[in-house]
Amino acid sequence: MQLPSTYDDLIAQANEQDLYKKLIRQLNKDLLYANIDLDFDEQVLPSSLKLLLQETVYKLIHEKFADYLNLLYIIDVSEEKIKQLDGSDTLKLSEDVTFLILKREWQKVWFRNKYS
Repeated sequence: MQLPSTYDDLIAQANEQDLYKKLIRQLNKDLLYANIDLDFDEQVLPSSLKLLLQETVYKLIHEKFADYLNLLYIIDVSEEKIKQLDGSDTLKLSEDVTFLILKREWQKVWFRNKYS
């Protein structure tokens, strides 16, 4: 599996393989498990998905850091990749973490689709 290197690549792969709705369902499921009050409609535009998720991650970092860590744990984002990010600019950090979250969710959906 070739992991996407940008958000646009991720969305393109999801759409090519007709897995975008499954990606949204997986994200919604993990957000629910993490008690994050955010639920995406399956028809959400990719640009809205990115902005809303990034805004939520930004708020979690600033206001509910324990919930932020719990979300990363539930989604199973690599701790090593998080440690590699620059935390000095929270806005940039939230954008990078949003991509890592979506990339991990994409992996789950892709593997489930490929091997089920």
